[in-house]
Amino acid sequence: MNKAIVSRRGFLSSSGALVVSILLPGCARAQTEAASHSHRFNDRIEIRADGTVHIHIGRIEMGQGLNSAIAQLAAEELDVAIERIVVAPVDTASAPNEGFTDSSASMRSTGMAVRQAGARARAMLLAMASRHFEGLTAEFSVRDGTVQSGGRNVTYWQLVANRTAAGAAIRSATLKSPSDYHLIGQDAPRIDLPAKVTGGVAFVQDLRLPGMLHARVLRPPSYGAVLAGVEVDAVLAMPGIVQVIRNGSFLAVAAEREEQTIRALDRLRNTARWHETETMPGQDAIFDYLRREARMEEQVANVSRHRLVATYEVPYRMHGAIGPSCAVAEYKDGSLTVWSHAQGMYPLRSSLAGLVDLPASRIRCIHMEGAGCYGHNGADDAAADAALIARALPGRPVRLQWMREDEHLWEPYGPAMVMQVCGEIDERSRISAWDYSVASPSHSSRPGGAARLLAARYVDPPIAASFLDGLTQWTGGGSYNAEPYYDIPASVDTRFVRRAPLRSSALRGLGAFANIFAIESFMDELAVLADTDPVAFRIAHLSDPRARAVIELTAERFGWSDFTIGQQRGRGFGFARLNNYGAYVAVAAEIQWDKAGENIRLARAVAAVDCGELINPNGVRNQIEGAIVQAASWTFIEAVEFDRTRIASSDWVSYPILRITEAPDVEVHLIDRPGEGYLGVGEAAQGPAGAAVANAFANLAGRRIRRLPIKAVAVLPRPGE
Repeated sequence: MNKAIVSRRGFLSSSGALVVSILLPGCARAQTEAASHSHRFNDRIEIRADGTVHIHIGRIEMGQGLNSAIAQLAAEELDVAIERIVVAPVDTASAPNEGFTDSSASMRSTGMAVRQAGARARAMLLAMASRHFEGLTAEFSVRDGTVQSGGRNVTYWQLVANRTAAGAAIRSATLKSPSDYHLIGQDAPRIDLPAKVTGGVAFVQDLRLPGMLHARVLRPPSYGAVLAGVEVDAVLAMPGIVQVIRNGSFLAVAAEREEQTIRALDRLRNTARWHETETMPGQDAIFDYLRREARMEEQVANVSRHRLVATYEVPYRMHGAIGPSCAVAEYKDGSLTVWSHAQGMYPLRSSLAGLVDLPASRIRCIHMEGAGCYGHNGADDAAADAALIARALPGRPVRLQWMREDEHLWEPYGPAMVMQVCGEIDERSRISAWDYSVASPSHSSRPGGAARLLAARYVDPPIAASFLDGLTQWTGGGSYNAEPYYDIPASVDTRFVRRAPLRSSALRGLGAFANIFAIESFMDELAVLADTDPVAFRIAHLSDPRARAVIELTAERFGWSDFTIGQQRGRGFGFARLNNYGAYVAVAAEIQWDKAGENIRLARAVAAVDCGELINPNGVRNQIEGAIVQAASWTFIEAVEFDRTRIASSDWVSYPILRITEAPDVEVHLIDRPGEGYLGVGEAAQGPAGAAVANAFANLAGRRIRRLPIKAVAVLPRPGE
């Protein structure tokens, strides 16, 4: 490593041995304790003699209820009580490598893998019981891990404790049929909530290790800034300061206590000298910039009797994690351990290897939840910060906590996008032509090597010249849902903006939100051209019965046909199938003036969802409810502000989000399809919800807003004016 370390008293030895097992939350504690009597039947299922079943998965819990649903699936196939299930944290020392947790694919991939592994383990346990009883497996019944046969019984845990031979591994087993379910399809408590609501150790932000130091990184004032100089003597003289770490333009401080670190950071900020350059086009020019970089010919919005041309624009948006990113790292005996809330432990490990000059085999990454995020926020970068600092302070754990301005200014944003549509309708009010083009920067700059980490740009020599290093082709996300799901003759052109001015990556739904906003807004505009009800217009262009079912159910429960449109309120509709292969979601929204007649608000939203077979219905409702509120916030008010040099949105005042007092009434209706595949719901509702809000605004205001956020460009007369 090329680094310069300034210290006034050198390294302080650890005050005690690292005892992880007593400090991590329950699920993580179980991961690190050695089981004296256990059997791992496959890469997913581990039965322990203490009566617990440990599930090993490679996808992470981030508040979406994944671990709770996984526990239900495992308990169902194994015939054990759900209370026995422990879902281990994703740990590169023991978990299967499933890459990133993304694309609403956790139940489709991990969920089915756990079910199949559970069914195979159950078959092996019955074979073990057969040897124990010298009987046939067909005569057995199982209840909560107790195998019964002819008045005799033996538990899974006894079989493991007695080290009964498991026999050859079973490669395939039949999954339960819906008629035999006891847990799947039923509401079940969230296993991750108790610690969160009681103040327990729930998040990586809560983790405390013996002898732990606290650290902060002094960020540059802008993307292109270079550290020209800094005075450290006064900082080193402050109480509790252990080291100031400088590596190029990467500057950090570590201290015994957190408040000491924060005071030292302020002192460093006052003495640091930066050289800045302009690297951005400015907020007002961003959409012209995207069109120019994508070589997209700007179309003039126009309308004729049968033809409509429109351009829709979505700005850069933040993840806006409520809890700023955090990580804990320890470098000891030549190995590095990192606790992080990043969404891929194995990709993080390989990326850190290149940053801290260690082989991946000497790095262990353990997942702990973070306080709020869907997508690629600052978690990986905080882990990289912690790893760099821990390498400079061997033997002591280092807790690296981002500040609010760090999170707002330095996370990878959801990228700005431009969508242009040209459509025609025929004499039968059917869409006869649809030409769609979209320009978008990368939606996927997740760590795939050290170059994707924030610190890589600021160490000396820099590992990456820019945030887009290594991104040489269209990276997928911008094309999500660009292809309309309707039965229409569509032409779609997706254009990758290689030289994006702001750092961007995966934000919940990726390009699906912007594309569905554009498609569903245009569907409403074509319905007006055809003088047809928007819901009827959509159904007329859909042959998929499952798509029609969610639209019809939403309209019915919303009271679409009975809705009275007036100066006080408006209605809007949105539909999509996520990525055209995921969950079906339709949303109807009602916008109203507030009581003072000074502002508009989303008063209520009604949604219908078909995500295949339901595992935990309440978990699905939670996902959809949260997605609708988040999409309303994106559509109404969220946009990253910046000039040619700096990001301006550094806090909740300069980047407001929808508040609890502004949240709408939300009603979610679920269509269960037992035996059908899992379609995933985490990213399915944002697009339809945002489109429904935009369409409701157009219905209320009598004019269309094609550039988000609505409140940045909309000026409405008060009711009655």
